Amino acid sequence: MVPTPAHTPLTLQVAVESWQVDPVALLLVVILGAGYAWCRKTARAAAPPDRAPGYCFTAGLLTWALVTSSAIAVYAPVLFWMRSLQVLALLFVVPFLLALGKPVTTLRAALTEEGQHRVDRMLASRVCRVAASPLCTSAAMLGLPWLLYLTPWYVASMTGIVGVLTRVVLVVVGFGYYYARVQSDPVPRRYPPLLSVGISVVESLGDGLLGLVLWLGPLIAAGYYAGLQRDWGPSPRTDQSVGAGILWIVGDVLGVPFLAVLFRRLSSHEKSRAREVDAEIEEKTDEAEPSLWWEADPQLNQRFRRG
Repeated sequence: MVPTPAHTPLTLQVAVESWQVDPVALLLVVILGAGYAWCRKTARAAAPPDRAPGYCFTAGLLTWALVTSSAIAVYAPVLFWMRSLQVLALLFVVPFLLALGKPVTTLRAALTEEGQHRVDRMLASRVCRVAASPLCTSAAMLGLPWLLYLTPWYVASMTGIVGVLTRVVLVVVGFGYYYARVQSDPVPRRYPPLLSVGISVVESLGDGLLGLVLWLGPLIAAGYYAGLQRDWGPSPRTDQSVGAGILWIVGDVLGVPFLAVLFRRLSSHEKSRAREVDAEIEEKTDEAEPSLWWEADPQLNQRFRRG
């Protein structure tokens, strides 16, 4: 019998030596990486771009390639906790890093003035405004894991074309969420940073509830995992409990950097708003007619006027 991941215990050596190719993910990583590098090189002719977004975007692409080709991808169809780790990386880590890379800003900087106007018109379209709205992005981000784990989609997404498309959908949905929430790029409509913080708290509670359901609820895809005839590693219940903990606890931990970005943006927004208010007050003060100090006091003003 040809050895398969289900019959090969996962050890450190096996984890290092286990690799597979996800052609679609690899192709997308190469295309996006090449396109992003070209945009940055083209934009550098006008002004040197900030290096931090480039590092973040590159880290996102490398993480995407890693979780779809390494031992995580090989053992994701075999172990529930490995599948949870892959889903977490594709839905949270990769999109967050890609969004911090400011891909829209990088693209606009590399285009001509006409091309920039086209991008702006596309972002201003009704389709983009609806797709990037808090309701749509949050509903997709919150609902996708529930649909994936609690419907037949879970088993179907293990292998084949459904699995390939599922991994792409996870990244797309996650990127849409972080793109609309971080707002470091040009977006169809800007929303107060405090709204993003509130959405993040609700989303965290939703993920925690899903983790609780998976931890205490019935076994997911029990027939599928039994059919693998895996005779090593954790029991199905322990395997699912560990996976639930990864989705719940590790997911919350990974949400800390995102909240840090949101609070930093909130602080910048408040400082910017304070400067605008100060400018408005100063403008009104300059436009007001000059007066003596005692004219601002009603009693003194009345006394001197009588005199």
